[in-house]
Amino acid sequence: MSRLLVTVDIVLFTIRERVLHVLLIRRLARPFENRYALPGGFVLEDESLEAAAARELREEAGVEKVYLEQLYSFGDPKRDPRGRVVTVAYYALVSETQPLRAGSDASVAAWFPVAQLPTLAFDHRKIVECAHQRIRNKLDYTNVGFELLPEMFTLGDLQLVHEAIVGQALDKRNFRRKITQKAIVKPLKEWRKTGRKPAQLFRFSDEVGHIH
Repeated sequence: MSRLLVTVDIVLFTIRERVLHVLLIRRLARPFENRYALPGGFVLEDESLEAAAARELREEAGVEKVYLEQLYSFGDPKRDPRGRVVTVAYYALVSETQPLRAGSDASVAAWFPVAQLPTLAFDHRKIVECAHQRIRNKLDYTNVGFELLPEMFTLGDLQLVHEAIVGQALDKRNFRRKITQKAIVKPLKEWRKTGRKPAQLFRFSDEVGHIH
């Protein structure tokens, strides 16, 4: 009887130049040598899934101190040519200023636009699509953008984050009405000077669930 192995894969999103990107690494090892993939790898016998995800992200991309949220488990019997491997995927949104450094089993770690992904190893395109859909679904009731925005931000700043995630422009008036109705943000007394008239600053409501 073949042994069941467990891996973790991490979908790390950021927004660069108003476009949603995902972190990928180019593999040096077989299978799928020289193909791009999500950061990830096998779970060691003495570590938790969360610890494995944090370790792989650190070793393969040089990324640390990221709060990862569990996404889903992927267990198609033929997803990995090495044998029966189930992977547990995690995801997070991080600032584009997060430094990257390829590890020993990766030739490069880089950001790629979600809408223009290269051919990926394993079933990683499916995992990216699942994670993208998850954050899209959470836009209306969580503070998506928590790691992408400063503590105080304008509604224009928040709209840019939402537009990057959904991949299209949003009507300014409808967006602001929707956000204020759902009480996702709290208005502050501070204002920011802009090119024309000052813009009111907001922060995320304490009652709203986090997506990091």
